[in-house]
Amino acid sequence: MKYVILIHSNPDPWGHPTIEYTQEGRAMPPAWREQSGREFDALLRELVDSGEFVTAEALAAPESATLYRWTPDGALATEGPYAESKEHLAGFFLIDCASRERAEAVAARFAGPGDVVELRPAMWEGGDDQ
Repeated sequence: MKYVILIHSNPDPWGHPTIEYTQEGRAMPPAWREQSGREFDALLRELVDSGEFVTAEALAAPESATLYRWTPDGALATEGPYAESKEHLAGFFLIDCASRERAEAVAARFAGPGDVVELRPAMWEGGDDQ
């Protein structure tokens, strides 16, 4: 079953890994951030080795986005950032897990200072459309 892990964050300035650019992440001691980085690398190795990792991408700053809205006269383009919330989508990981419980356990390990992590089933082949 495929799941998307969406990482919402508000780095300032925009950058990756977000823990280095969020107020909450920068407030953590350097040793903690280094350990967190090692744990994240281990998580990615675990996902690759188990075959659960499908793909991932970090996203550029919201200011580089263009939003297209449908109108009766055709698509209307608006320059970003377009969300009214403080957090924006910073990146995503697509994983393929045997169960929702496994996907939840993986997603929980992505949560970091200043980030909000969202787990959502994928709706294409192999995904759960509910």
